[in-house]
Amino acid sequence: MEMANQKQALLDAVSEIADTLIAQAPIDEANATLSAESVRVLEDAGLFRLKLPAVLGGAEADPTTQMLVLEALAHVSSAASWCVMVGATSVGLPGAFLPDEAIETIFPAGQVPRGAVVAMPIGKTEIVEGGYRLTGRWPFGSGVRHSEWIAAGAIVQRDGQAERRMMVFPTASATIHDNWQVAGLKGTGSCDFSVDGLFVPEAFTWDQLNGVPKRGGPLYRIGHPGFVANEHAGFALGVGCRALDAFKEREVAKRRGYTKDPSKLAARPAVQRMIGTGELRLRAARALAIQINDTVWQTVRSGGTPTTRLQGELRAVASYCTEVALDVVTEAFRYSGGGAIYQQNILQQCLRDMNVAAQHLVVSEIAYENLGQMILGVPDVNPMQ
Repeated sequence: MEMANQKQALLDAVSEIADTLIAQAPIDEANATLSAESVRVLEDAGLFRLKLPAVLGGAEADPTTQMLVLEALAHVSSAASWCVMVGATSVGLPGAFLPDEAIETIFPAGQVPRGAVVAMPIGKTEIVEGGYRLTGRWPFGSGVRHSEWIAAGAIVQRDGQAERRMMVFPTASATIHDNWQVAGLKGTGSCDFSVDGLFVPEAFTWDQLNGVPKRGGPLYRIGHPGFVANEHAGFALGVGCRALDAFKEREVAKRRGYTKDPSKLAARPAVQRMIGTGELRLRAARALAIQINDTVWQTVRSGGTPTTRLQGELRAVASYCTEVALDVVTEAFRYSGGGAIYQQNILQQCLRDMNVAAQHLVVSEIAYENLGQMILGVPDVNPMQ
């Protein structure tokens, strides 16, 4: 499918399930995980396949298309967008990097499972015949409650060297800890999960830093953090736009003040300025994110490898989109007044969700420091520091 047609088809799929996701959002929040109905419509719409190789039935969408789809989803449901971004990566990476032996088990007869992933190399391993014994507890397992397979980072000590490997195992083999009692992104069900001495066959692992994709096209040559940074940019822009749109639609006609005839919020210069600058900042951040992600896509499509500087820009623009969106959401919440604190007002949820999303390591402010070092010519800067 041509890129333009694929992008429109995916965006149309989001529109078709928007009403269901909006209706399910309070249930997702109350249960601290996506409802079965939310998962069903996301799965039926093919959105968990966003980053999966086409040969396995995935969309294998380009980075900008991924970003725009997640933005559209976040405008509807923060939790759904977050779970799709994690869920798509959790099947996309194993689909590209695992040997055929594992693929036959994880994707039987062309079926695409639901997944969860935590890339931080928290797990400890023992090398045994045929594979590894894995032990560890990983936090922030977004979507783990509706997953069937988990991909988790671990350290392997081999010949005196520490090697980072991704380990893939059935969710049924893990213990899910009921500890997702949090301020925001409640509906993502991002519980800790753990295993103790679990045997993971060699074929169900890959080298996290130096792995070579075994299937799929240029998308899987982007590397890190670029492969996932676009997700965070799209999510943040969607939540920021949702908050600003909600403010314009529901709040500006309200009157505030102690006078006999208080003015509408729309008549206040400060509010007018907030709307104007918020609109421009979101559009500018979006345009920059598209530009940088399009650049990386053209690089890998032409057979190149993203430079360290480009990886730094990809991560930094995700941080920037998150920062802009958080500012816009915070201002919209504040200017809305006391009514924004109630659960039925979407602005309080946007505020909570954006503050939690901004805590993610990928969008840490250290991304700006790294990029600054690269611009200044400091050698050996790690874009994932």
